[in-house]
Amino acid sequence: MSASSRARAMIEQDRALAARSAEAARLAAMGPARIIAIANQKGGVGKTTTAINLATALAAAGHRVLLIDLDPQGNASTGLGLPRNARGRGVFAVLAEGLPIADAVRNTLIPGLSILPADPDLTAGEMELVTATGREKRLKDALDAWPGLLGCAFVIIDCPPSLGLLTLNGLMAAQDVLVPLQCEFFALEGITQITQTIEAVRRRLNPGLSLHGIVLTMYDRRNNLSELVAQDVRGFFGKKVYETVIPRNIRISEAPSHGKPVLVYDFKSPGSQAYIRLAAELVDRLGAAPSRAA
Repeated sequence: MSASSRARAMIEQDRALAARSAEAARLAAMGPARIIAIANQKGGVGKTTTAINLATALAAAGHRVLLIDLDPQGNASTGLGLPRNARGRGVFAVLAEGLPIADAVRNTLIPGLSILPADPDLTAGEMELVTATGREKRLKDALDAWPGLLGCAFVIIDCPPSLGLLTLNGLMAAQDVLVPLQCEFFALEGITQITQTIEAVRRRLNPGLSLHGIVLTMYDRRNNLSELVAQDVRGFFGKKVYETVIPRNIRISEAPSHGKPVLVYDFKSPGSQAYIRLAAELVDRLGAAPSRAA
């Protein structure tokens, strides 16, 4: 190689390095990703449905989003079109084996939305973690070490409907907890448990954790009980309860069987429009940083 060719190559390398440095500085100036755990110790409240469709709505609004499927049932992965036999290594390998998140993240059909799937081994994940060093902060450590976090605006964590090491990992990694609450009487018992759990984790393990808000789900305007539950929750939690409510909607129920978020399955349905409003309200409440482009 001639001296002039070497000089040109060095100039090109310098330009590439400068461009990467400028991009890193631009992303850093936007601030850290907002990490939100979707949690409720009671099952059947629309937790996974909210995780999938809120993440999709945020991505549709131009934000880069990572959805982490911490639930061994893997419904968030299935609901985004990743059947069990197509997931490969996922969040279990990250938590139990130290696999870098970059090697486990999968793209989805939604531009700007990626997923860290629940691999089939996650069912045994909590048993594996019991004797692991730093078992309650494995997910946090993995996210901190993932270069892609700098390019994300939001990380949405779908926690299991129980309090164990998987949920604890989600709460340790998060700054905010969003609690879906089904508009039925017994759901009120679950809200007491999760708020006590959040406070215990905040006090003992993660001082930065807070109850960000409560989302009323499966709201049926034909049912007086839905309105009574909504009134009781708003009366107790005040502005912590989102104005947006998620209606009981057949399209929301059908979408997962097609491996699609409801926003893709039927964009015009009341359920889709509710999640779009929820995402807008979330961004407004958080005063979110500028969107990170894909």
